[in-house]
Amino acid sequence: MRSHDDDQRHFPAGAPVSVLTTQPLGRPLDYLAPEGGCTLGAFVSVPLGPRQVMGLIWGPGTGEVDRARLRPVSGCLEAEPVRTELREFIARAADYTLTPLPSMLRLATRAPGLGEGEALKRVYVRGEGEPDRMTEARGRVLDVLDEYGGLPFALGELAQLAGCGTSVVKGLVKQGVVAEVETPRDGPFPTLDPSRPGVELSAEQAAASGILREGVASGQYGTTLLKGVTGSGKTEVYLEAVAECLARGRQALVLLPEIALTGAFLSRVEARFGAKPAEWHSGVTQTERRRVWRMVAANGASLVVGARSALFLPFHDLGLIVVDEEHDGSYKQEDGVLYNARDMAVLRASLNGARVILASATPSLETWANAEAGKYDRLDLAARHGEARMPRLDAIDMRAEAMEASSWISPSLKGAVAARLEKGEQALLFLNRRGYAPVTVCRACGHQIGCDQCDAKMVEHRFQKRLVCHQCGETKPIPPACPACEVEGKLAPVGPGVERLAEEAAAHWPEARIAVLSSDLFGSARALKARVADIAEGGADIIIGTQLVAKGHNFPLLTLVGVIDTDLGLQGSDLRAAEHTFQQVRQVAGRAGRVAGREGAALLQTWQPEHPVIRAILSGDEEGFWQAEAEERRAAGMPPYGRMAGIVLSSPDVASVFDLGAAMARQDGPLRKIGAQVFGPAPAPIARIRGRHRVRLLVKAAKGAPLQPAVAEWVAQFRLPTNLRLAVDIDPQSFY
Repeated sequence: MRSHDDDQRHFPAGAPVSVLTTQPLGRPLDYLAPEGGCTLGAFVSVPLGPRQVMGLIWGPGTGEVDRARLRPVSGCLEAEPVRTELREFIARAADYTLTPLPSMLRLATRAPGLGEGEALKRVYVRGEGEPDRMTEARGRVLDVLDEYGGLPFALGELAQLAGCGTSVVKGLVKQGVVAEVETPRDGPFPTLDPSRPGVELSAEQAAASGILREGVASGQYGTTLLKGVTGSGKTEVYLEAVAECLARGRQALVLLPEIALTGAFLSRVEARFGAKPAEWHSGVTQTERRRVWRMVAANGASLVVGARSALFLPFHDLGLIVVDEEHDGSYKQEDGVLYNARDMAVLRASLNGARVILASATPSLETWANAEAGKYDRLDLAARHGEARMPRLDAIDMRAEAMEASSWISPSLKGAVAARLEKGEQALLFLNRRGYAPVTVCRACGHQIGCDQCDAKMVEHRFQKRLVCHQCGETKPIPPACPACEVEGKLAPVGPGVERLAEEAAAHWPEARIAVLSSDLFGSARALKARVADIAEGGADIIIGTQLVAKGHNFPLLTLVGVIDTDLGLQGSDLRAAEHTFQQVRQVAGRAGRVAGREGAALLQTWQPEHPVIRAILSGDEEGFWQAEAEERRAAGMPPYGRMAGIVLSSPDVASVFDLGAAMARQDGPLRKIGAQVFGPAPAPIARIRGRHRVRLLVKAAKGAPLQPAVAEWVAQFRLPTNLRLAVDIDPQSFY
């Protein structure tokens, strides 16, 4: 266990202290402690120019400014001081990712009103009945309240989300349809009972949960890879570790890769512990975010279920972090502060004397390699829970299929889907492309419609009647005529997206209930979760989905998975293409046949069934695949057997980014000192986003090389021209 001695350190009035703010200053500034003094980690208000800003007592004064010139701290705020482990985590994470400290602190303070007192507040929840007269605005208010499942709202927040004035809400209060409640601003969350019995575990599950419980009980840091085939009951196993953590009075954090997964998971937590945990993700209200932040700090929330940013919450005593589906790419933050939540979870736990459980059926190569090297423990669940069996996997050789024009579902797959529908079972058609068609081409002149702000092609979203850029979010109506030659009626979609696939499925099976699961088709996280729950209860016959459906969902009636374009992920030169394809297809195939008595099957449409990745997927030789992939990476000195950093330069002026990139490539002395190589500059694969031209350099170094100090020294040689941005990505996951 770690020491909290520093948490009690007090600075008397007038003592020089350094204060870290979230302002873009790069470092803490010196002030004088206020009347009554202050403690290390306390939240304070300080003058910065003409403004008052919130800051954190970071340590004693640096002495860089003469004491006579220092301004006093304005006062301490009513928020729990940030503990030593979190301050150290912020500093270590900033050093590792080469992120300025203020930006990292911003991640740890993303809740409104942290400095406000504990007064009563008025919140608004769903009341009884319906209004005497329903209007569009009133309907939106009630929809928001229903979507968020009973969570309380502040008046302004509810009105803003509903797109109406506060008078509409107050009118509904007068009728009792919306209830106005006075409540303590931030109350503790319900107590979870770890002594409640869980589900009956198999012998394999019980053995694994016993080992995980022992690790948590030790109170010492350690990381375990919990590798289990899809449907093996990994969740039940790690919930026993959560129970051990709660029984010892410590807090637990479970990270999930997708908001849509939280609904079913929260129900399982409630069944196991008798109450729901705290939630932290973009689907919760600002009022609830503030409550979670404060209660986590005050030990009023014992379990948090959240997205990657929950790692930066101010836990009172964190004893366990579970990273579910640890291989998932959404754990990597790709804009702003660039970090990988899987790796940061390990860092955070090491500073807290906590355990980490990395759970996956298809672990990342980095995690697999750490387990192979003995840095992580490893537990395997080789069988599905109960009587359920793993699905049968087969390839459909598209070279032998008689495909109709503009058809994407092969005759063999059509026959398999029809057979499942006749039995009253569900089928899933998987295609990792949102929208209707990835490219829109003019058949008169050949023009492909691109984004005005990016070098990406615009994707047709026919359900929304718009073209959308998946890089910057730019949208515009589908034009009646070609923007280049102005000929009408000649624009044609090329290639399939899930919407086009749904259109084809509806033509083949007009009586079937078809559900499309794609993140862009739902207005809120709550709506998406509700649709997933409806499908799980049998509310659809055919599910058509993107990678969203590959992530941990349990559809009891689903027995057939058809992968439309298995080869899609194998195209291009992405370092992790084989790994990602293997993971994604194995994960989505694992959605089939998860209930005893229902035999599952997965059919992979492919034009290259002889490809090594396709053969590995079909054979089920996962260890053989990882060994071969590891050998290739080791021979090339690539991660996880080497180190990489990505540098992206961007500017509206294309010449300035290339000039700076060329200068950086020439002046690479700090990198050569550690034996690193620089590749580039070269246009990024998507060379323009939001009107900014993008140039990329890649740095490659040996496994043990001190990469961050060398990159920091290298970058510090250059002064950036106005309007030019430089982003450093340590351990890049993608190369766009």
